[in-house]
Amino acid sequence: MKSPAVSPDISHGSEHQTLVDTHFDLNVAGWRDVYDQINVHGAIYRKRLEIVLEWIDDLAIPGGEKVLEIGCGSGRCTVALAQRGYLVHAMDSVAGMVDSTRERVGQAGVKSSVSIGLGDAHHLAFRDGSFGLVLAIGVMPYLHSPQKALSEMARVLKPGGFLLITAGNRWRLKRILDPWFSPPMQPARKVIKAILRCFRDARPDDAGPPLRLDSLRELDRWLATVGLLKIKARTVGFPPLTFRGRPILGERTSIRLNHWLQRLADRNVPGVHRGPDDDGYYFSGSLGLGFRRLSIIDLAGGHQPMSDAEETVWVTLNGEIYNFKELRAELESRGHSFRTESDTEVIIHGYKEWGIDVLNQLNGMFGLAIWDVKKRRLVVARDAMGIKLIYYRLTNSQLSFGSEIRSVLAAASSGANVDPAALNLFLRFRYTPSPLTIFEGVRKLAPGTMLIAENGKCREARWYNYTPVPFSGRKEEKEAAEELLELYRGAVKRHLLSDVPVGILLSGGIDSGLLLALMNEQGGPWPTYTIGYGESFHDDELTDAAETAKILRAKHVTIKLDRAEFERCLPKIVECLEEPVAASSIVPMYFVSQRARQDVKVALVGQGPDELFGGYKRHLGVRYGDWWRGLPGVIRSSVSFAVDRLPRNETLKRGVSSLGTLDRMKRYQDVFSLAPADTIDGLFRGDILPNQNGHALVDYWHDLIPQMAHTDELGAFQLLEIRSSLPDELLMYADKLSMAHGLEVRVPYLDRTIVEYAQRLGAGFKVRNGSRKWLHRRVCERYLPSRILKRKKRGFAVNVVDDWFHSSLNSELQEVLRDESSLMFGFLNPKAVRSLLKSHQSGRQDNHKLLFSLVMVEQWLRRSWSRQDWRMSPASQGIGGFDSHIRQTQ
Repeated sequence: MKSPAVSPDISHGSEHQTLVDTHFDLNVAGWRDVYDQINVHGAIYRKRLEIVLEWIDDLAIPGGEKVLEIGCGSGRCTVALAQRGYLVHAMDSVAGMVDSTRERVGQAGVKSSVSIGLGDAHHLAFRDGSFGLVLAIGVMPYLHSPQKALSEMARVLKPGGFLLITAGNRWRLKRILDPWFSPPMQPARKVIKAILRCFRDARPDDAGPPLRLDSLRELDRWLATVGLLKIKARTVGFPPLTFRGRPILGERTSIRLNHWLQRLADRNVPGVHRGPDDDGYYFSGSLGLGFRRLSIIDLAGGHQPMSDAEETVWVTLNGEIYNFKELRAELESRGHSFRTESDTEVIIHGYKEWGIDVLNQLNGMFGLAIWDVKKRRLVVARDAMGIKLIYYRLTNSQLSFGSEIRSVLAAASSGANVDPAALNLFLRFRYTPSPLTIFEGVRKLAPGTMLIAENGKCREARWYNYTPVPFSGRKEEKEAAEELLELYRGAVKRHLLSDVPVGILLSGGIDSGLLLALMNEQGGPWPTYTIGYGESFHDDELTDAAETAKILRAKHVTIKLDRAEFERCLPKIVECLEEPVAASSIVPMYFVSQRARQDVKVALVGQGPDELFGGYKRHLGVRYGDWWRGLPGVIRSSVSFAVDRLPRNETLKRGVSSLGTLDRMKRYQDVFSLAPADTIDGLFRGDILPNQNGHALVDYWHDLIPQMAHTDELGAFQLLEIRSSLPDELLMYADKLSMAHGLEVRVPYLDRTIVEYAQRLGAGFKVRNGSRKWLHRRVCERYLPSRILKRKKRGFAVNVVDDWFHSSLNSELQEVLRDESSLMFGFLNPKAVRSLLKSHQSGRQDNHKLLFSLVMVEQWLRRSWSRQDWRMSPASQGIGGFDSHIRQTQ
């Protein structure tokens, strides 16, 4: 048979592929012996080959069919295929392997059925639809671009043809599973290897190329993108290790262990967007840590999980520690030695020095895990301000945790249901407050909280218990402004620390404008990013942001988004959030992060001053609430009666109503609510909600009461904002939507030094004579011209989302709210929702925020909850060892 047209000068397009080919070319004899001899590698290969041939026989592919074998190696599979009557095109990227296959084919007497040549899996030199079967056994992990290779394989398959591939476990997992690579063998490996070679048990050099395949679930996604449908999959266990002829590990036990190991690897796959640069694993008894890294600081030395030299403390860190250099200097003065320049290592030595109290030494944003090997203690913690997220689930004595809900659900063999109580709270507040999530049994750590697992028990505890004691004596206004400015400067300097490019997400307001001005003191010009909607909508802030950028000499980038793209991507945005969120700014945050990531890996944002210094309208009501409650009852009653009769001003009505509530926590909860508790409860079907107090959420906030005792009314309210709405809504979606694109967002105004300073200030420094953010504005006046300071406050391109909602409410969105087949009506009463819509459309009430929340619930249910990913079952889990897949083209 004529050999395929393969160019002898193959360009692999990658240093990685060159490394692979060089490794195999230098070890042809060793790999040939590995495949043929009775050892660990040989047993693995023969088991895979046995399954492959068994499945090919089951497929009953007729003799004479063309078969393409990619990565023919020593030719064992090639010969077996030819002996079954197939016309085999065998190819490999290594000349030595091609020669080995050619020799074996000649010995077997099947030359007439086989053509052999050099080839590159990324650029197959065959016409479309040439083969009824394509095989790639043990090839995928070595490819520099598996997606490209899969696309080529799909291209050369006939319609209805089959692709059969095997996927080895991850390289790092392999070094745990294979006794040859186990740590106890490392010191003696070279000696043992030399002895084994004397008995022809040759093995390739250890310094081979790293495997590139992430996990089976990632492989599933790659296959789906090229139009391939999985029809069969199987997992095999570890190689059959024996002692005196008896198996040490039974096959069922082996496969179960592989299930557990690969499940950990699979948990990292949903988070690949959060950490595309690196990943790592650590196992200790029943504990496993997996990590994906977005490299920002110490790009080469920051691999995680990270340990001390003695491997007694292991750490994974998502986020940044901004004061790590100061902590490192202090720890070095106490005798600690460091091996990297990473901020992660500071946590390791800090824990060894201070124990769990190391958390109080950290100034940064983080979700971290500390494993104390000697004490068998696991500590999982969320930063003080809640900038980063930690989710966890405890089921059947198994604790799983991660930065995303997907990774937590992927670790369990059972699915999760919607929590009606959490859904109720979402409809009240537009977000799900900590420690709840929308899923039953899945919790998120509250800011400043840790989870400790030891001695078979698991408990939550607060590690951050800062009590804001007011400054003693009278603080002068000029003094306060100077102090705040110095804190701002220090925070910005710390937040700019990075080994990768940094930019800023710029709105047209004063907060991001001041932030850019302070960044200019550390360098520049800085890239700035603003999003708007051009002519599709009105009242965006493109012009304002561009003017600010010009004044402050920034390299400005404008992103214009039309309505069609906005509507097309909304389901994807909802999926990224994992929980329903009804904040208008989710849309611009997603798209501005997507564009910024093309240039930078880190972006600063101006979030924080509104919560710290009273920038919202609700702060006016809280600030002057005591004055209101001091008025004669007849005046308050008359005003409340008049306000209640106003049409379409639900926010004002709720605000005035809350002023009369004496219970402080209930009063604050009413201020946050989109509607009264009984209105929200009335939206649910009668049998859905558990019997509970309408103000049950107060139970989760009660530990703030001692801290509130030291503050005034506005300060107490802001404590609750910083504990709940800020981290669980605004910071949550900022983190998820930026990390969806591999962009790290930093929040300098929420530096611990600034937050703790602001909490000690009296209300007069925040809201004065009806002016909000009073002290913050005094600092802004030093950097920004009056035309910027006088601009009307508005969110980050949020008006456009509101415009879209209002314009769509009379068309497609109305159908969503009226159609009883909508998924939300599995929980909600269709009649109650229609009544809410009717009241809004008649003009009697302004329910647009609550209706928008309902639309987002439906979007979330359709995009996320209806997907099989959320209802994980044992059969859908990726599993370890070596897995074979058969795919059929559509």
